[in-house]
Amino acid sequence: MNSNLQFLRQGLKDIKTVGTFLRTAKNVSKSMVKHAAVSQCNTILELGAGDGAITKYILKDLKADAKLIIFEVNPIFCEKLSKIEDSRIILIQTSAEEMVTELETLGIKKVDAIISAIPFVNLPESLTLKIVSICKDLLNPNARFVQIHYSLILKKLYASIFENLEVDFIPWHIPPAFLFIGKK
Repeated sequence: MNSNLQFLRQGLKDIKTVGTFLRTAKNVSKSMVKHAAVSQCNTILELGAGDGAITKYILKDLKADAKLIIFEVNPIFCEKLSKIEDSRIILIQTSAEEMVTELETLGIKKVDAIISAIPFVNLPESLTLKIVSICKDLLNPNARFVQIHYSLILKKLYASIFENLEVDFIPWHIPPAFLFIGKK
């Protein structure tokens, strides 16, 4: 099945966890990777990877000896992600709330970047605060958290967690995208 059609189908089935009907476009994916400085990372987290639209751009910039740890809850997307043949990937099918426990199992205490497409606007604010706060705590000094959204609704929430917050507006995406970049 065509990737765009499969993504649309999953979005229609479960918009709350998928967050959109359309895959993240190439220009937005590349911008997220650039903001996260992926080429300099040894350990990176991708949260809400979906079917891998952003993942493939992360892998293009990721060093040969680096690790990409992916958290995804959708079993259909996990099945698709598991077919990516790349030894740098560790795929974990669970909620991002479980990041600390899962990373401890892997012997990881800190990460160099986090790229997220979790649809936080669809989650309870308390859960969003919890996950984003965990993300900040997991970042090494000067590391970045990059989150895609389609509105500015949660800007104040991110600003309350990250003292250094930038917003990059990308109008050439359907719908137009906002990238929240939090630096530790």
